Amino acid sequence: MGRALRKGVLFTLLFAGLVAPASADPILLFLIGIARDMVVDHAMSGNRPPPADALPLPDFGRVYPGTSVEPEVLRRLIDDSFLYLSDKQRQEIFDQLNAALLNPQNAAVRSTMIQYFAEKALAVRAAQLQLAKMPYSEKQRLAAEFKADIAGLPAEDRDQLGKLLRGGLLPVPSDLNQLLLAAFDGG
Repeated sequence: MGRALRKGVLFTLLFAGLVAPASADPILLFLIGIARDMVVDHAMSGNRPPPADALPLPDFGRVYPGTSVEPEVLRRLIDDSFLYLSDKQRQEIFDQLNAALLNPQNAAVRSTMIQYFAEKALAVRAAQLQLAKMPYSEKQRLAAEFKADIAGLPAEDRDQLGKLLRGGLLPVPSDLNQLLLAAFDGG
């Protein structure tokens, strides 16, 4: 332990002398402080391995190859983020995503696909929560703006938008969807 403590002190002194405090960037000083604390903590703890329960490992038989993400995690993310869709529609999303993630041709981009999907799903969920908190008068104003905005859409685009609204497929709360549908049908 004495050797580890000496190394910790040496690294601490090296980190401390790395930058003059008067000219140092506060963020750099903060990061150096964290590094110093990590070195001292490691030196004080000795070379003991961390407890087994401190590093939970996923069941690699149940995760997507090359990742630590289990299909149940994605299923839960879909169920929590796409509340406006039916159970069947959410299942279809999961099935398609699951098939794409299990496709060997996507092995190199599997992690990126999961990250991208998770970011988009969480953004949809955050937008839904924000819209749900919006006062009804504000939702009515949005519907009026929507009516004005769709007036110049080509007929094909209007038809597609109408199908989405009638199917409840837009990521908006149901009351706002009804207002948008009323504006669409009235426009």
